[in-house]
Amino acid sequence: MKLTAAEMAEFDERGYLFFPSRFSPEEAAVLRAAADEVYALDREEVWRESSGVARTAFAAHTYNDAFRRLGRHPRLIEPVMQLVDGPVYMHQYKVNAKAAFDGEVWQWHQDFGTWHRDDRMPEPRAMNIAVFLDEVTAANGPLLFIPGSHRQGVFEAGHDLETTSYPLWTLDRATVTRLAERGGLVAPTGPPGSIIVFASTLVHASPPNISPFGRSIVYLSLCHVDNHIRRFQRKAWIAHRDFAPIEPLADDCLAELAGARTGAGTGTAA
Repeated sequence: MKLTAAEMAEFDERGYLFFPSRFSPEEAAVLRAAADEVYALDREEVWRESSGVARTAFAAHTYNDAFRRLGRHPRLIEPVMQLVDGPVYMHQYKVNAKAAFDGEVWQWHQDFGTWHRDDRMPEPRAMNIAVFLDEVTAANGPLLFIPGSHRQGVFEAGHDLETTSYPLWTLDRATVTRLAERGGLVAPTGPPGSIIVFASTLVHASPPNISPFGRSIVYLSLCHVDNHIRRFQRKAWIAHRDFAPIEPLADDCLAELAGARTGAGTGTAA
């Protein structure tokens, strides 16, 4: 997937791009089933809310084939390579759940702020690309962005170790208010298979999910290979150590799994 000149300009202005239904319903269903598989695992990479439900499955591409393929999918890797102007490696891979009724908040933050402070990533030549595995609505804990906030550098942040199960460098209310009064707030919503590309300095958050409808989103955090981290204090399954350039797979790599899944379900040859 190649970005157009207009899309590149929109990204520069707003800090994100939203593409509804970029993966087919069949491809999204393969990933959704894979999410249920990894959430059920008893592994240290699977973090849970205080209620016991899954919050985040780190590094799922290392122990699940569907997520391995997604981590090398050209519809994700190629646009990020355009935006950072070169080859990328996987800095972090997360399958984030917002369980029905129990999905907790992700506070206001910039991802690069955490990567720089904790991992010594030199520059914000990195970004996230997110894939919706469920329909994301206004009611079930969507991502919230402040458009244009990525153009104002890295903000001072406090290290929140108490609000949720995951430590995060978060922005104070005065900063968020000032940015939102200037840039507004947006919450992209859409069907499974939709994707969002967003800058690592874009200020974002997500509210708790108190609805009866869960939602899961996969996040690939991709970094230019020359901009790899210099500090290794976090576990390797949180901040990865393999800085080799990702080689994209064929565009039908997930469709193959979808076909095999359909064939197995109908009793036909896969």
